Amino acid sequence: MNELQIRMARADDITGMCALIFEHGENPWNHLPRAEVTAHLQNISDSSVEAVLAERAGELLGFVSFQVTRYFAGYQAAERSEWVQGYICEAVIRREMAGQGLGSRLLGKAVARLAELGVVDIYIDRHEENAASAGMMRKAGFVEIETYEDPERRPNGSRRTTLCYLRLTE
Repeated sequence: MNELQIRMARADDITGMCALIFEHGENPWNHLPRAEVTAHLQNISDSSVEAVLAERAGELLGFVSFQVTRYFAGYQAAERSEWVQGYICEAVIRREMAGQGLGSRLLGKAVARLAELGVVDIYIDRHEENAASAGMMRKAGFVEIETYEDPERRPNGSRRTTLCYLRLTE
């Protein structure tokens, strides 16, 4: 059984997900404070965070975590200001899987799950200069809506975050 499997993460996946993101997600563009990222992924246990993951032969290859939030209400059109939004939080794949479309595929599954939950407006952010993430986001239909100074989260390069947005059809 060497087929790629994509499924929703469970509580028993959290330890492996933490190991994967800290081994394969760290680069100059990613802000990955261990305590915060671990706490975020621990929230899979109570379903306040969800994640879609890929594995092959029991090996975790990547995941995308996401949640329903109201954090981005200020970016919403007035008629949707009270609606919940989706936030794509973390996305990581094993380095040797880069360039094979796995990240895009997982992102698409996360967007589809948010749509199932009734979310219409989805947000994601990245370091302004992270070209790989920018490409994956564009491929998924996200558009840039704002770039702002963010030196605490982005200590390298331009030190800026770009926020991107996807509106699903109602």
